[in-house]
Amino acid sequence: MDGHVLVLNASYEPLQRVSLRHAIRMLVRQVAVVEEAHAEQMFGRYPRPLVLRLVRYVVMKWVHRRKPMCTKSAVKARDGACAYCGGRAETVDHVVPRSRGGLLTWDNAVAACVRCNHRKADRTPAEAGMRLLIVPGPPRGVLLLR
Repeated sequence: MDGHVLVLNASYEPLQRVSLRHAIRMLVRQVAVVEEAHAEQMFGRYPRPLVLRLVRYVVMKWVHRRKPMCTKSAVKARDGACAYCGGRAETVDHVVPRSRGGLLTWDNAVAACVRCNHRKADRTPAEAGMRLLIVPGPPRGVLLLR
């Protein structure tokens, strides 16, 4: 089961994307209903969902935070490509390595491909002779539906 499913609040506001497996569980538990489904594909008695809507309204306090939470998946969504070579973003690299006290913050984390991440290792970009293509910082806009 691959693919992702958009989950809407009971008020039709987009909440998040979940895996297809999680979406099927939500349908079985009857916490969501299918709003849009793939016409030909079925999983047992359920059509393959593309969009679900929650049965009950969920308060979204977490969407209205001043600063979005910094996670590895959010860093990859913010950057979209390797911050060193522009290739496919597969991992997250700490600009100041964790071995030197660097933390997972918006200003210290960038998306990187495996090759660049290994090349940089536990050095700063300057020590590794690598140049950042982006300036790390908090994201501008919503990363929710990426």
